[in-house]
Amino acid sequence: MDIVLELTDTFIADYVYAWAHPAKPAPYDYPAGTAANATAQTFSSWTWEPATQLLQIQPSQAAYMSAWTRDNVWRQLITLYFIVWIFGLVVYFLFASLSYYFIFDKRTLNHPKFIKNQIWLEILQANKSMPFMALCTAPLMALEVRGFSKLYDTTEQGPGLWYNFAQFPLFLVFTDFGIYWIHRYLHHPRIYKHLHKPHHKWIMPTPYASHAFHPLDGFAQSLPYHIFPFIFPLQKAAYVALFVFVNFWSILIHDGEYLTNNPVVNGAACHSLHHSRFEVNYGQFFTAFDRLGGTYRTPEAWMFEKEKKMSEKQWKAESTKVDTFVKEIEGSDDRTYDPPVDKKNI
Repeated sequence: MDIVLELTDTFIADYVYAWAHPAKPAPYDYPAGTAANATAQTFSSWTWEPATQLLQIQPSQAAYMSAWTRDNVWRQLITLYFIVWIFGLVVYFLFASLSYYFIFDKRTLNHPKFIKNQIWLEILQANKSMPFMALCTAPLMALEVRGFSKLYDTTEQGPGLWYNFAQFPLFLVFTDFGIYWIHRYLHHPRIYKHLHKPHHKWIMPTPYASHAFHPLDGFAQSLPYHIFPFIFPLQKAAYVALFVFVNFWSILIHDGEYLTNNPVVNGAACHSLHHSRFEVNYGQFFTAFDRLGGTYRTPEAWMFEKEKKMSEKQWKAESTKVDTFVKEIEGSDDRTYDPPVDKKNI
């Protein structure tokens, strides 16, 4: 994340901190015109070292004009907090909106288990949670930025060229294993009703439900992503790409578009069963750990027949099954559903 931090500093944060917390005036005999005293008006002992060799942008004079230099831990924590929060919001709204308008089948809005004002409630839950999830995440990213992780920059600094490719499947398998067990324990009766139930409010989720968690639930399920670079080497640019990918994937498995019944990949069909059957298909990327843990539920054939899937007859049958699971897991259903009106143009 130090690459994103450096870009944010260069284009935004340097100017903000120079204004909000300016450096004290330089000593009268401090040599003017040096890189460390960019304006000959303030004193800074900080020197620039690029976060990556792949992309280098020379800092402006503002980088030397704050009492909090770029390597100040408090400045890093504050900036990383806003990066995780704002960057997360941008990714969420961009990809969720693209998915909703171009992929999501709007006929789902007519489903009897679609909640009243659901899209607004999903967005509201996500926006309420993200600032708190960012607060939990920023310290872990600060540790990464400050050199406590195994993040590396160039191939020469890593295990080798082979690892530039191997790190991606390793990351996915490791995080999927972690998320499987965290997600499964979030369904423990004593935990579910306090933390995970808000996400299961959406029996028929839209892409906007992808980040609509209780903040501690969302952070808990993100922990494997942040733990990985403290255990395994991870290339810095790959880290940023994977950060975007995991957010994008979370949206894809909530888009309701069942493209294929893949026995390996935990796609939207598998995850939709998790929302309607509750205690199955806990995995994020793959079905392997659900299979090993005895919690795998195979998507049914009708789920891939678009017209049958969207038929009122199928909806009625599914609603009856959902009611059984809701009663078993939650005891009573406190959701308020939309009346069956025509919402195709919404």
